[in-house]
Amino acid sequence: DVVLFFSTKAHKAINKEIIVNNKLEAIISMPGGVFKPYAGVSTAILFFTKTGIGGTESVWFYDMQADGYSLDDKRNPSKENDIPDIIARFKGRNDEINNKRTQKSFLVPKDELIENNYDLNINKYKEIEYEEGEYDTPSSIMEKIIKLENEIQDSLMKLDSLISGENNNE
Repeated sequence: DVVLFFSTKAHKAINKEIIVNNKLEAIISMPGGVFKPYAGVSTAILFFTKTGIGGTESVWFYDMQADGYSLDDKRNPSKENDIPDIIARFKGRNDEINNKRTQKSFLVPKDELIENNYDLNINKYKEIEYEEGEYDTPSSIMEKIIKLENEIQDSLMKLDSLISGENNNE
């Protein structure tokens, strides 16, 4: 993943070469742990055709979450597996032009990649939907804490009285 989003002159030059002078077709972003126990870092696969004359129109991004194995050092089999979905969607990737960027896969036009200094990291383009939660007000939370604290103090006093009563009977 480092090559995809670092902004050094050399990294940008590599990405520019792949985008402008070749045909970059797809990037599959894989989670950290896919190559464990050898490497734990997140990785990406780039699909491109070396043309020397360009050809990139848009790039298909896929945000893989699972590969059928746990992401720890043991790599035990798991039910979660995006690979069949990746294969199916890859075949019809050009039909995903209208996919929202909140989905697992979507297309990004070449011009947008150039506008973003050839950054090929999926997180630059993926949109995350946040659910707004309802929370108690700080004063309400404080009231609950004080009530719990009073209950704890009452229980401690009762316990102390029981213990003191036992000591008097000895």
